[in-house]
Amino acid sequence: MVAPGGDTPRQKRALALARERLADKLPTLVAARAGVTHLAEAEGQEAFDVPFLGRIYRVTYPSGDIADVESGQAPHHAASLILLHYLAQADGTPPAGEWVAFRELPDGMIYHSAFVGRVEPGLVGVFGHRPDALLDSGRALGGMPLDLGDAAVSVDVLPYIRLACVLHLGDDEFPPAANVLFDAAAGHHLPTEDLAVLGGLFVGALCKAAARR
Repeated sequence: MVAPGGDTPRQKRALALARERLADKLPTLVAARAGVTHLAEAEGQEAFDVPFLGRIYRVTYPSGDIADVESGQAPHHAASLILLHYLAQADGTPPAGEWVAFRELPDGMIYHSAFVGRVEPGLVGVFGHRPDALLDSGRALGGMPLDLGDAAVSVDVLPYIRLACVLHLGDDEFPPAANVLFDAAAGHHLPTEDLAVLGGLFVGALCKAAARR
């Protein structure tokens, strides 16, 4: 049963726990370790401005309420959890500059098959024969072209978490293929289960950017 507001009771509990975890942190330390802007607001409320998938989200502290700075709308449950978990866990480690497959993340083999099955078909369906569309979609999210495969983009999905999408166009023998790579330092800032969700959100954002063009 879905609770009022659209989230299930389980989702509401997960958000409540994530907000409690963030509220236990010192806000100035959170901002420094997550690479985000710390804002002082009136009536005891503070906030963080967090760049996420080409948008800026304002997360109030200590309440943990979240809204898109431009539209004022709250993100959906999965994005909200990612934002809260990132703020609570990020440890200030910068990107390592080394790409790893999902299975190479801590405990990544546990989720690998499900992750690949969820993200790669969508990428191939949208970009398999459109390398320029992948590059344009990456740029729309603030990313940069990457010298991998036949076309690739790198995007700072969160301030210290960098993801890439790599496209292989295929030939007469092999169909097109695509995969998502993670900067090797990503595990410092989110658990692998959350990184699986983040990879899916990244792919969804790329595909939506392509649809808008």
